[in-house]
Amino acid sequence: MVAARLLFSLLSTRRQQSMPGTGGKLAIAFLFWMALIAPAKAELELRVAIKEGVNQVQVGSSTKAIIRDGVGRPLGEIAGMNSFNASYNGGGVAIDRWRSGAVWIEPTNSGYVWIGDKWYRGRTLVVPTSNGLTAVNYVNLEQYLYSVLGGEVYHSWPAETLKAQAVAARTYALYQRQTRGNTIYDLGNTIAWQVYKGIEDEAPTLYAPVNATAGQVMAHNGRLILAAFHASSGGHTENVENVWSEPRPYLRAVPDFDQGTPNFQWVERFSPQEMGRRIAGVGNVVSVLPERISPFGRVLSMKVVGTSGSRVVTGAALRQTLGLKSTWFSIAPEGSTSTPTAFRIDGRGFGHGLGLSQWGAYNMGRSGANYQQILQHYYQGANLAKIKVR
Repeated sequence: MVAARLLFSLLSTRRQQSMPGTGGKLAIAFLFWMALIAPAKAELELRVAIKEGVNQVQVGSSTKAIIRDGVGRPLGEIAGMNSFNASYNGGGVAIDRWRSGAVWIEPTNSGYVWIGDKWYRGRTLVVPTSNGLTAVNYVNLEQYLYSVLGGEVYHSWPAETLKAQAVAARTYALYQRQTRGNTIYDLGNTIAWQVYKGIEDEAPTLYAPVNATAGQVMAHNGRLILAAFHASSGGHTENVENVWSEPRPYLRAVPDFDQGTPNFQWVERFSPQEMGRRIAGVGNVVSVLPERISPFGRVLSMKVVGTSGSRVVTGAALRQTLGLKSTWFSIAPEGSTSTPTAFRIDGRGFGHGLGLSQWGAYNMGRSGANYQQILQHYYQGANLAKIKVR
């Protein structure tokens, strides 16, 4: 691994008309530099942790593969469509008859690697850590996105929506690589990072939007943005400081276009007893009263009163403990207000409500907006730029 520069270049000097109601015209991208760690290749290779802290993991290849030690010396070969258990071995890695401090599995002829229970593009590195083995998929950034798009949105969506998601996901991956990556991997593969399940989530319709936007990212003041996205906002996205602690000028509340989509509105009901079981320390719930609500309707905190006490609970904590789709909700008693028989929760949207709304972007794409307009709407003041690895 060597230090490298990524060049973010001007994409367009033509101002383009935005979608009606999105609040103005597109900003113009600009030229700037940013230093990142990148492989010494013409392509950017991501290191994605597929399995972490395990005693053993199944690995293999769809084609003949070269087995190498941690510094790249060949140890042997395995035949295609074979798999082996890589196990933790006295601070090193054991695979079949080979023992090494770390082990590479490198397919020939553009084969796929098998890690755990899925196929992936690229190659595999298995390394020992203090908690066991970590299996890392080294994969080209753009090929990584083929899978991410399939895990995050529907492959039948409008092409411009898919392009917008590709740019957002690429930016998000590189931002996480910069801020959360470590000496072993850049990203994880869970929903806390981005959904990545290898080739099982790929579809032919996803290759074109990724390829058409190859290397394109969103930036603000010369830096990659935290390109947050979510399923749907319920009609209006949120200012970041009302959800997370740090204000960011490009994650501002904007009107959404997700009307008529799944989870735009939803309803849940809980008995007082069930509410009390889920919210500790209050007994059977008698009332739930809003304490702080954001200007756009999301619950920041509520006071929960029960037969055994009361407590103030954050909207995020209520969402988690009650299994709600978002923090944009209201709670009303049913039956008698003094002794309710149930609590009805009316909610809107799915996710944290920050940045790009996937279903809103879907409707924008259906209405004729291009991907640049979609991105400019949800990431206010950010610019579209392109990277080059050097």
